[in-house]
Amino acid sequence: MDVLIRRLVHVLAIVATLYHLYLVVHPYTPLSSLHVSLLDLTQVQRATHVFLIALLGYWVCIYRLKARSFWGALPLLIMTGFFTYEFVRLDLPWFLKVAGCVVWALTMVSVAVAQVSRYANVLCGLLSILPFVYLVATYEKLIYRAIMPEPWDLFMAFSEVLLVLGVIFRLSGPIMPTLVMIFILYNLYGEYIPGTFANPGFSIDMLLGKMYCETEAGIFGAITGVSLKYLIYFTTLGAVVTHMGFGKIIANIALLLVGRSPASPGRASSVMAVLMGMFSGSGAADTQFVATLTRPLFDQVRYNRLVAAGVIATVGSIAYITPPVMGSVSFIMVELLSIPYSTIILMATGPMLLYLLGILLYNELYVRREGLPHLKVASTTNWAYFWRYSYVFIPILVIITLIYRGFAINLTVSVAIGLFLLFAYADNTLRPPVTKIWEALEEGTVSLLHIASAVIAANMIMSMMVLSGLASKFSIVMLKISGSSMLLAALFTGVFSLILGMGVPPIATYVLTSALTAPAIQKLAIMTGIPEGPALLATHMFLFYFAVLAEVTPPVALSAYAAGAVMGTDPIKTGVFSARVALPKYFIGLTFILSFSGTALLIAPVTETLSGWPAFQAIALRYLASLGAVIFLNVGVVGYLFRRLSTVERWISGICGLLLFYPHLWFNAVSASVALVVGARAWLSRPRVAEAHPM
Repeated sequence: MDVLIRRLVHVLAIVATLYHLYLVVHPYTPLSSLHVSLLDLTQVQRATHVFLIALLGYWVCIYRLKARSFWGALPLLIMTGFFTYEFVRLDLPWFLKVAGCVVWALTMVSVAVAQVSRYANVLCGLLSILPFVYLVATYEKLIYRAIMPEPWDLFMAFSEVLLVLGVIFRLSGPIMPTLVMIFILYNLYGEYIPGTFANPGFSIDMLLGKMYCETEAGIFGAITGVSLKYLIYFTTLGAVVTHMGFGKIIANIALLLVGRSPASPGRASSVMAVLMGMFSGSGAADTQFVATLTRPLFDQVRYNRLVAAGVIATVGSIAYITPPVMGSVSFIMVELLSIPYSTIILMATGPMLLYLLGILLYNELYVRREGLPHLKVASTTNWAYFWRYSYVFIPILVIITLIYRGFAINLTVSVAIGLFLLFAYADNTLRPPVTKIWEALEEGTVSLLHIASAVIAANMIMSMMVLSGLASKFSIVMLKISGSSMLLAALFTGVFSLILGMGVPPIATYVLTSALTAPAIQKLAIMTGIPEGPALLATHMFLFYFAVLAEVTPPVALSAYAAGAVMGTDPIKTGVFSARVALPKYFIGLTFILSFSGTALLIAPVTETLSGWPAFQAIALRYLASLGAVIFLNVGVVGYLFRRLSTVERWISGICGLLLFYPHLWFNAVSASVALVVGARAWLSRPRVAEAHPM
């Protein structure tokens, strides 16, 4: 059975990728005049996307992913049991009630019974066809029946919800679907909750109609549309880059750019992560790629294994904020804020460079403190090699150019995919077999599955929060807790985001925090003097960065787990070291919202409000202070600046670095003066023997 399922997944995943690629060119083909719902109607396109994710997700889990434990399944099993109980209480024909219980058993109970889980996955994949076909066949009528759904509408809606929760659980673990069920049950039983968070309680038929029948809510809403419109194209781009052989070329170019100093392994991992981040936007995947290629280099110069793993985990997460291909959160921002993607690229570029600088500085200071030996790599790679393969950057330039010219993102990425395929077969040193194309197309959809499932879950959570008004209630409570202190509110939100990130991916963390805390944060930002437009942008970029930071924050840090698996280190300790390396990024994110001058790191909020010299001055001063902050915070963490620093000097440097992050001119001036005194003392008392570390 496994062989048959593998072949079916291979074929269906290729068809799924080709379907999404065809949607880009469909409006320009003769088929567009036929008005086929699968190709022309947004809601049906989203339903098709969800169907493909569910079908392939269930079947991939048969042979690729590990089984889930009974205890992990138990809370979800209990909560979906309540959900099923409410469904059975509806005035429905008896056979639909029985069928609903069977669906619950297949999607939920089977997870806890290992002996039947594989067969249940096969059946669940087949069962996912029914709600999809029903929606396609009755789409126009369903819209008008969203408030008063008919019995078959309710059964299909109930089945779709459980099928989606089941595949999310199998792909991503129990936390995401459990969160979805918490919000569903909150809406079902809200009248039993005392105090501020009470709600009237909604009937299950209304919730099912909203999640399945309504156009812009529930399972097929705008956030799910992000996966359809953007994410599938970027996962396909990353798969094409890898399977066409460009990953090795990018790695060689990175090694060429960093030289042979003891710091070169850290430099190489940083450059590789940035270059691969331009194509993939996946933190854990980039971490594994970088770790695999650079582990021998770190071993050769005798890096502490935990330090090496921490550096790799941190640079891996930079993929989420590296333009032009950033993580899925950026596309959610495009949809929620209705702003051009080019604006997000502009806002992300400066902080990304500061983050990269922080990693490189940590790496440079560490190797000098430890006196590590030179790197000796036998390689024929030279600058002729760079110019020979420099064409690999052309697709990225095309993406950036077309985005800033206003072209649709899926079109720009599809053009880049076509260029990579063209270059692969035009270059006689590559020319991979045709089977590699099919593997890339398959991987484009398969690698999307866990991301898309999280996106769908986030859409369901958002719909439930909007229906219950939970976001406004949470904001009221948050404003009471923080008073008028923006710093306190920002710290509370940051910690809340990091805790959420322990169990859910960045996209779900961002959706939850943006819905629950963004209104309060934005209101406080306006009270501190930030204009409304810049306050909106700064708030969501702050939430974006802290959602990404969960990737490297212990105890649960996916990038740290990926680095630890390759480097052979304990993932928890790796997370601790990755958090140390990433320390400046925590404060870069806070800077955005503390004052109007802090938003200058994002550039766009300032240029929308000021122009000419005032705008340039605000941006320049903020970046100058942030540069000093990154330097001296790393000096304090590593304990080295021209020489080993004393404990007092380390604390002074670290505190000065923190104060330089705070967007206040006098704080920055005083902190910079003290930091420069520490730096001058270190320079004057440095060892007189010249260090033989080639740069």
